[in-house]
Amino acid sequence: MTARKIVVALGGNAILANDASAAAQQRALRETAKYLVKFIQQGDSLIISHGNGPQVGNILLQQAAGSTPDNPEMPLDTAVAMTQGSIGYWLQNAMAAELAALGLEMDVATVVTQVVVDEHDPAFDTPTKPIGPFYSREAVSVLKSANPGFHFVEDAGRGYRRVVASPRPVDVVEAGAVNQLAKAGVIPIAAGGGGIPVVRQGNQLIGREAVIDKDFASEKLAERVGADQLIILTAVDHVYVNFNQPQQRQLTTVSVNELRQHIADGQFAAGSMLPKVEAAIEFVTHRPEGQAVITSLSNLGQFIESGSGTVVSMVSADANV
Repeated sequence: MTARKIVVALGGNAILANDASAAAQQRALRETAKYLVKFIQQGDSLIISHGNGPQVGNILLQQAAGSTPDNPEMPLDTAVAMTQGSIGYWLQNAMAAELAALGLEMDVATVVTQVVVDEHDPAFDTPTKPIGPFYSREAVSVLKSANPGFHFVEDAGRGYRRVVASPRPVDVVEAGAVNQLAKAGVIPIAAGGGGIPVVRQGNQLIGREAVIDKDFASEKLAERVGADQLIILTAVDHVYVNFNQPQQRQLTTVSVNELRQHIADGQFAAGSMLPKVEAAIEFVTHRPEGQAVITSLSNLGQFIESGSGTVVSMVSADANV
């Protein structure tokens, strides 16, 4: 089999369950590494991306609790960079240990990754992504006075949360470096948490208070490095239509046009399966010779062995879907 270049986007369940301690997350990533090395064993070139939603939320909580004038909390773009470093460190070590156990000599390197967004993206005018802790109405009043640019919304009767913009990625600054690492036989970990959101101003890249969807950022990275396959990992083995209903049906091989029709029919929940499906469509649209796959971490072995999962291509090979 010809070696393929594969970008695997890890979902949050591959890193964090109920225990937010460093030790628990390291244990989870050691299990995750056992699945990821299967691609290396079959000769593929692997690039890994990952989410960071719970981790960056925890950092914001810790900073808010300990912030003082002499030791102020860091802005959101810097918090994303911090989680890229910490998760990358854990995953590097997990992958290195698993590779060594299999007698495979390969380097793994985390790339602190900046993702360019459009300064005029309408998402900046309507922040929607909740981050950080819950606040009382009184606490929000104090925070708004100190930070007039912050936006807060009431969240399901549990209090108020800060919301930030979630703009679409335009480019991945370090995509060239990631590609060079992959060509050199290194396993890069990149675009963590959707990447650090930046805008271009002249010769500078300026960080923005925003959170980029990691599936869209992973798609942009896969597109820029010329990947053959984008694998988006989530909690289920397949994408379903009529999910959790008596007529529920899994999708195996499906075309871009068929998925677009399912989107028009309202089949996929916003903030859940919809961005994954949209990212898969974008990748295959930009890389018509490539494939996008949506499946679960636990199903990776079955996918590698038999193609089990939802495989998205320009033309469906499954007449029953």
